Amino acid sequence: MRLTRRQFLKLGGTTSAWLAMTGSMTPTVRTSRRLGLRWTTETPTICPYCAVGCGMIVGARKGRVVNIEGDPDHPVNRGALCSKGGTLTQLVNSDRRVTKPLYRAPGATEWQEVEWDWALDEIVKRIKRTRDESWIEKDEQGRVVRRTEAIASVGSAALDNEECILLVKALRAMGLLYIEHQARI
Repeated sequence: MRLTRRQFLKLGGTTSAWLAMTGSMTPTVRTSRRLGLRWTTETPTICPYCAVGCGMIVGARKGRVVNIEGDPDHPVNRGALCSKGGTLTQLVNSDRRVTKPLYRAPGATEWQEVEWDWALDEIVKRIKRTRDESWIEKDEQGRVVRRTEAIASVGSAALDNEECILLVKALRAMGLLYIEHQARI
């Protein structure tokens, strides 16, 4: 079918008018709200499991997650969730969920709860000690390399691009050579 310029403009104008009148060009409004969940506070978020970035709507009441469902307006998953994303409510509300840092001393068999400040300070001290003990200033040929080969990092699929950039810059600034990322796709 060959269209003249005049026919193309008529067809385009008619299609645009039809779309404007039917509302197909306006942003869609979420219509999947179930009547039983009107008393929840809904918050849009992203699934933390893999790098796909599925949209979720988390329903909470009194600080407790009561419902998680796929966001039908999200362009990635259009309301669908995988088996892991669909069961996220169980993870969030589990009484076995670890919410404080745990520490097991060398040779100990039991974990003990510690404060966040202590745990973070201890991590920093150990990284600094390992880095200083394994620091390589020059390689075998005398070239300046300034790195450590005793520490490695594996990134998480739950990080977005901006977080990954900041993490890699911090790791490179510490002299890390072995930096990897897994996206589980």
